[in-house]
Amino acid sequence: MSGATHAAAPGPRLYDRTTELAAVARLSAGAGTGTGGVLFVTGDPGEGRTALLARAAHDFPGTALCVAAPPHRGPWSGVRSLCAALAPHPPAGRRALRLARGEAGLAAAVGSLTAGRPALICLDDLHLWDAHSRAALTTAWREPGSRWGGTVWLVSAARHHRLPDVPDAEALRLGRLTRDGARALLGDLCPVPPPAGLVERLLDETAGHPGVLAAAVRRLGSALVTGTGLTSRPLVDGAVLAEVYGGLVDSLPADSRRLLAVVALTGRTETSDPPHPPGRTEAHTPVAEPHGHVQADPPASAAPGRGTGRAGAGRWSQAYEVGLGAVLATARATRTSVEPLDGLIAGGLLCRRGDALRFEDPFLGRAALASAPTGITPAPSPVPASDPTLVRGEGHRADRLGPPPAVRALAPVVRGRAQLVRGLAALAGGPVMDAHEALLQAAELLGDREPAEASDARFLAMEAAWAGGDVSACLAALDPGKAARGTERDFVVGLRAALDIRLDQARSVLARVVARDGVEDDPRLLLRAGSAALVVGDTASAARIHARALVRARAEHRSALVPRVLEHLAYAELRAGRYSRAARTAHEGLRAAEQTGQRNVAAHQHAVLALVASVAGDGRTVREHAGRALDTARPHGLVQAATLAEWALARAEFGHGLAAQATARLLPLVRQGPRSGHFALRMLVIPCFVEAAVASGRRAEAREAAEEYAIWAVQGIDGTAPAQLARCRALLAPGEEPAYWFGEAVRRHESCGNDFERARTLLAYGTWLRRRRRPGDARGPLSDALVTFERAAAEGWAEHARSELRATGGTTGGVTDPAALGRLTPQQQRIARLVAGGATNREVADRLTLSPRTVDHHLRSVFARLGIRSRVELPGVVGRWDARPSG
Repeated sequence: MSGATHAAAPGPRLYDRTTELAAVARLSAGAGTGTGGVLFVTGDPGEGRTALLARAAHDFPGTALCVAAPPHRGPWSGVRSLCAALAPHPPAGRRALRLARGEAGLAAAVGSLTAGRPALICLDDLHLWDAHSRAALTTAWREPGSRWGGTVWLVSAARHHRLPDVPDAEALRLGRLTRDGARALLGDLCPVPPPAGLVERLLDETAGHPGVLAAAVRRLGSALVTGTGLTSRPLVDGAVLAEVYGGLVDSLPADSRRLLAVVALTGRTETSDPPHPPGRTEAHTPVAEPHGHVQADPPASAAPGRGTGRAGAGRWSQAYEVGLGAVLATARATRTSVEPLDGLIAGGLLCRRGDALRFEDPFLGRAALASAPTGITPAPSPVPASDPTLVRGEGHRADRLGPPPAVRALAPVVRGRAQLVRGLAALAGGPVMDAHEALLQAAELLGDREPAEASDARFLAMEAAWAGGDVSACLAALDPGKAARGTERDFVVGLRAALDIRLDQARSVLARVVARDGVEDDPRLLLRAGSAALVVGDTASAARIHARALVRARAEHRSALVPRVLEHLAYAELRAGRYSRAARTAHEGLRAAEQTGQRNVAAHQHAVLALVASVAGDGRTVREHAGRALDTARPHGLVQAATLAEWALARAEFGHGLAAQATARLLPLVRQGPRSGHFALRMLVIPCFVEAAVASGRRAEAREAAEEYAIWAVQGIDGTAPAQLARCRALLAPGEEPAYWFGEAVRRHESCGNDFERARTLLAYGTWLRRRRRPGDARGPLSDALVTFERAAAEGWAEHARSELRATGGTTGGVTDPAALGRLTPQQQRIARLVAGGATNREVADRLTLSPRTVDHHLRSVFARLGIRSRVELPGVVGRWDARPSG
């Protein structure tokens, strides 16, 4: 919320600090109750820590004082300054200093000087205080509050400073201003309003940073009012940033300052242009200018991250990642030590992501380069800005160029929409994490100017990260502070809770999103409601909501949206166990995706079709669809589609008796690590893995996975989970214990609605009973499983059930001539009956006093005369002989 947060004239005017002022108010209330307390406020240089402390002191109803960082860095200089502020007379100051150094400690000194009255002590720039004083303060803050009565502490520190561990202390991180807040601050800084165009340039380049905005206004002076004498060069130059960040940079050791400059220099291409990620070609999407000319859309100037208020961050930003190898090479060339690198990363000034580095604060790189020590000088651009490579489309060279001035001058909304188009293109048919970055940048550029489009961009960025299986990237796209009230905010808060494994909170919030589907007609909002239903395990609602979204998208002729809706609908039907519907939807979605060129959506539909084919037992179809899904999923980072495809292949392999191969394929999908499967599918795959692992003798791994699955099953996210957990326990249990767990699994299946999984449980139960030589008990579950598989057109699983049923002597619907019994000799009939009862050749030989070789010879003759292929078919034949009416 923009605007002044305090109406009294003497108090500093603050903007967009409602949350911070509320925390200060809570701290002040603690002074009145005599409980004390500590509140830490951190932020980058110029973000307003000192102003917040001044405002807190102004608003405090009792005694308040602000103590700045001491000018001298000697031991105890901070405590000396504090005691002098509390008791300005020298005797009292000396007494307080002795008391602070003594056994009683600083807490007793403060209590003595404030006489137990409510007081607010504001300490600014804690990171600049000497180590002795910081240690004494930390000890004082850890003391019980009664030691200093009603004194409360408001302490500011740089963001990179490690805060002391103080029980019950609260910490706040100051952020950047919104555009409206920055505009209001600019109004305070400029008594005479500047020209409108200049205001927009300032707001874009300062990116909501209050200190940078104030410094830029001071440097511009009269030019800000008249608009004369200004060029196309940046308004926020190195001198402005050196004024704001100079203290931070100068406080670092010389080696650290040199290394910061090296990182800034490595990512820099031109004096005022943003650096580009090394080794990566940026797609240049044409964007129409107001006068009809066409220019290349610029790469986004900053990747959103911690410390980045808006994506603009000036037109030169170090939020882009810089290759670590390039940094090391430049460091060697400039004879710069890289030893301070770990310290800069630990201090939060640099962020390391794999083999890349980036500045956490996009302004810090420019300030480091402007304040570079001797020996670090800016390198010239490797290609002149006038080089025609950009026009010729030579991306490998043009990527090193910054955007031309005409493109940099485009409005943020234009650049944001261009990034949105680029992100949609990558989401449809390119690497999904590239789409994620482009969409986040689009959301930042659109910001408050086009909130609906910015909201769509963030949701699409979340979908891209979800498809890529990146939880942290999903969370980066789900920013509650930027979500509007209502459905969007509930969706963001609920999904963040689900990703953080706070499922009870997620369920209650997302249930509100699902409940609003009846009043929503926009297919974009219906997609969010359907996604929320899937997250909370309400697959029936998910399918219904996505079906409504499909109807609306078609009615509005949104041909590009229809494939995505069909993708969501096919997956919802799959989760609900409606495999024939899922196959029909996926085929339709595949056609729509191919017609609109959405290769990533097509890959997901191929994966769904592969999983449906694995239910039917059609191995050839499984391999065809899974192969086509993986051909796109692997290079584009579609972890969700790849997991579905691998799961389908494993189910087909297990259905054909290749349990060991299926286990090896499923193992990476159920484990965590770089080769793991999708985070949202991992638990769904575990029951299949347990069954395959038990069949292949890997019981220890199966048991470990089942124990983890047990924790998931009680969360209520998957309706079939309790039944499948009982089946897993039955497969792993010893002795006669599986009978109980199989019975429990069948009972739980009655209420979950997935007939295919129920049939699989019945098949496993009947197989266990038959192997325990209880054929009569096994026939019921096996017959029920067979009927369900036949109804679901799961022919592969149905054939498995028929074989097991024949082995029990049950009827499978086959035809064998009862008169064939007369073609067998009495000895062959005896052998056939014994084998049908489950006896082995050795047991038959012992029973009839024959050799096993003779039994085997007779058995082959029996097969030939009865027209059957194996001993598993004998029980059914013998059962029909015994069922013939006599006479």
